[in-house]
Amino acid sequence: MLHTRIGKTAAATLLAISLLGTTANLNDAYAAPAISVVLDDVPLKFDADPRIDKGVTYVPFRTVGEALGINITWNNKAQTVKAIGNVKGQATEVLLQVGSTTATVNGEKVKLAAPPVQREGRVLIPLSSFSSQFGVGVGWNQATRTVSLVSPQREMHLRAFYALQSYKEIDLVSSMNSVAFGWSRIDREGQFTLQGNEYQLPAAAGDVTPQSIVADTANQSIKPYLMVYALDGNGELTKVLSDSSMRQKSIEGITTAIAENGFGGVVLDFEGLGFKLDAVEQQKLLNNYVKQLKDSLPKDIALSLAVPPLNSAYKGYDYKTLASLADDIIIMAYQYNPVGTKSQVPEPNSLVDKAIQLALDAGVSKQKLLLGISLNSETSSSIDDKLGLAKRYDLKGAAFWRLGLFRTYSNQMEDAVNASVIKE
Repeated sequence: MLHTRIGKTAAATLLAISLLGTTANLNDAYAAPAISVVLDDVPLKFDADPRIDKGVTYVPFRTVGEALGINITWNNKAQTVKAIGNVKGQATEVLLQVGSTTATVNGEKVKLAAPPVQREGRVLIPLSSFSSQFGVGVGWNQATRTVSLVSPQREMHLRAFYALQSYKEIDLVSSMNSVAFGWSRIDREGQFTLQGNEYQLPAAAGDVTPQSIVADTANQSIKPYLMVYALDGNGELTKVLSDSSMRQKSIEGITTAIAENGFGGVVLDFEGLGFKLDAVEQQKLLNNYVKQLKDSLPKDIALSLAVPPLNSAYKGYDYKTLASLADDIIIMAYQYNPVGTKSQVPEPNSLVDKAIQLALDAGVSKQKLLLGISLNSETSSSIDDKLGLAKRYDLKGAAFWRLGLFRTYSNQMEDAVNASVIKE
């Protein structure tokens, strides 16, 4: 979907780079009808409306530059713009001079389609030339008056959840930075187990054992995590968190399972807190449990938490404290669609966007935040929207639920993911 949207009309499009923070007032611009700008299919919001001047589209670029991870600096004395970004892991520096049709790209002279100009404290740059240096796709839809931007491929931390049904996709493990094996839970009686009916160590198949799968993962320099699932559907998780003996017993079970099976980390997927019971009290219970677990883990064992988004019905999660304790946080920004929605109906981009903003506003560092993406909901045409949001906010990475769904609905999902992001 992304690649087919990029039209040849991009050469006629310009970006207005908001460098000095002033409000544009181009005398020859007109305001209607409105122009919209989308990045990876998700609208961008500006402090000044995009506009057209003599057939050329202008948009404030400060927002675009930040969303693309491009560092923009303005030298008023020299009347130059310096833009520094990365293309496929390689640093790219572009230097443009107001009024000049020649740019300098990594020290080499490059001809521009049109010279940058300055209008009311803003520098207008020919997007077709500038964006090509950073791999940004650009398109213009005259019918909808929409500028479409497509972010370039970026490296980030990629994590996949490996469930019991994931073995046939085991070859995909090599494309991840870490893998969370969903083989354990705290059951409805409050007991940690690797032998439950829902989550369990898989049975050995000849030389292939759970331990050999974990070891093979670690040998590829891919960190293997043990995922521990628990649900508070009937208050069973709250019971464990509230009882010192049950807390200690479950933590001992987790640490033993990690040591015996060669895991390099643990992901707590504790769901359902703060729905029926007092949210603040539930937050305190979870914070205390996570602190106790962290203190019990060996120093080289990573700790991660998968938590529901703050714009969900579950309020029993103190994001700021949890992020201070954990190595990273996975925000499960899905299940927004109504109960009963069929598979392959993408989650609303606006709600996923809001979930990220709320997590960051709550005090989670972007360097610790992974965007959880359900492959049961997304398609090969929508996955880039979600990955684009992870790139827009410069998050640590993305976590896919789950590895076994990569090929269930489409054989294009792998290519769609790889076109947007690759493991760091």
